[in-house]
Amino acid sequence: MNTLSLWFHKFGSPPTFYRLSRLLCPWLFAAACLIGAVGLYAGLVLAPADYQQSDAYRIIFIHVPCAWMSLFAYIFMAANAFIAVVWRIKISEILAMTSAPVGAMFTAVTLLTGAIWGKPMWGTWWTWDARLTSELVLLFLYLGVIGLYSAIEDRRQAARAASFLGLIGIVNVPIVHFSVNWWNTLHQGSTVRLLGPSRIDASMLWPLLLMALATHIWFFASVLARSRTSVLEQESGKEWVREIVQAQGVRHG
Repeated sequence: MNTLSLWFHKFGSPPTFYRLSRLLCPWLFAAACLIGAVGLYAGLVLAPADYQQSDAYRIIFIHVPCAWMSLFAYIFMAANAFIAVVWRIKISEILAMTSAPVGAMFTAVTLLTGAIWGKPMWGTWWTWDARLTSELVLLFLYLGVIGLYSAIEDRRQAARAASFLGLIGIVNVPIVHFSVNWWNTLHQGSTVRLLGPSRIDASMLWPLLLMALATHIWFFASVLARSRTSVLEQESGKEWVREIVQAQGVRHG
């Protein structure tokens, strides 16, 4: 077994994962809050008004990072679902299932803030635009994974079934991303590019990237926190869980 496989299987051990996530979670939440506060202040206060949309554009500092996260979270969920289906690794099952509610939250915020932004820009709260419709489908896919996982009593079987659904739904991710290029839509094209110059002023770009970083850190913190609880529930009969419970009982006693 090579070093990478050895590390992967060690991290996939529930006791190791629990202890590592307990160590990381407080730091990740703190970092997300600090970076998010700086990014919000810079975006809402320091960044200049847009020459066309005035101050109405400032919702992008919430809308755009959440939209990016709605796709990133689904890719993360699908990647862990693939590992869970192929190699039956319990931690990947848990990560896939616990990331679904977090991804659904980001998708819902994306749709809500998009509607708020669309009203003054387009004159309507909602239109069956390709980007909006595919993003709504993404939310339904998240809800489908959550619902299927909750409907089956056996946690391992439930995770496996929901993982298959999550993998099928991955085809919608490129549709969401490239919809503005493939169809004529009201939604504007990408203004931030990894390759080539971004079509957004630097004074607006850096707060946006800070908010993107904050939402990514918050995502991982939330998934790890939810996963810790799921690990304890699924491993409740194991000796290492009883030791943790006893140690906490002594500490609080």
